[in-house]
Amino acid sequence: MENSPPVSLAIYDLDRTITSLPTWTPYLLFAARRLRPIRFALLPAVAVSAAARALGIIDRDRLKEAMHRFLLGPSLSPQQLEPVSQAFAEWIVRAHIRPGARTQMEADRREGRRIVIATAAHRFYADPIARLLGADDLVATEASRGMTGDIQPLLNGPNCYGDAKQAMIAAWFARSGMNRADTHIRFYSDHASDRPTFDWVDEAVAVNPHRKLRAMAAERGWRVVDWGGGSGGPRPD
Repeated sequence: MENSPPVSLAIYDLDRTITSLPTWTPYLLFAARRLRPIRFALLPAVAVSAAARALGIIDRDRLKEAMHRFLLGPSLSPQQLEPVSQAFAEWIVRAHIRPGARTQMEADRREGRRIVIATAAHRFYADPIARLLGADDLVATEASRGMTGDIQPLLNGPNCYGDAKQAMIAAWFARSGMNRADTHIRFYSDHASDRPTFDWVDEAVAVNPHRKLRAMAAERGWRVVDWGGGSGGPRPD
């Protein structure tokens, strides 16, 4: 029996790695303005939830659910959300992609690498960003769905962050049918919370790292790169 040919992957974090800004809060404000502007009256409740997270009263996942509920409401149909997510993705890709991320993705494609984005961002808006960037696969946080497919604030499974991100990537990899022994995996991220994934892959690359990740990269011999900022541009309509 012949061995499977070797496979190469390039896995990218999204927020502040590919993009020059975090995407969750900008997305909620973008979507609320278009779909539920009356819910801006609940911004003080969002601030209270953020304070509760800072004090350790609630965790990151519960904050994510609370922000979703306050700004987008208890339920939205995919038909309502999809055009808004597409417009948001077009704005992000036009104005807030790090130049070095574009260059590196092109280089990884030339090497024949399969491009994967693994992100804590919700799939309902990360998916159009991934498609516009030409990614082959996406591992992302999933929202709960109602009986008719409506998107709801509760998470459906773990938030794709930290240890959970590594587990979700490993589960995706197992489903793909690839052989880990024959697969070279390169991973790019800006944040030390991705240490479990950095440790799991063959080649770790710290992108525009903050102090903690920079120290970790120096200790472990990981490559450090500067991909610059976003291209800027006008605010979305």
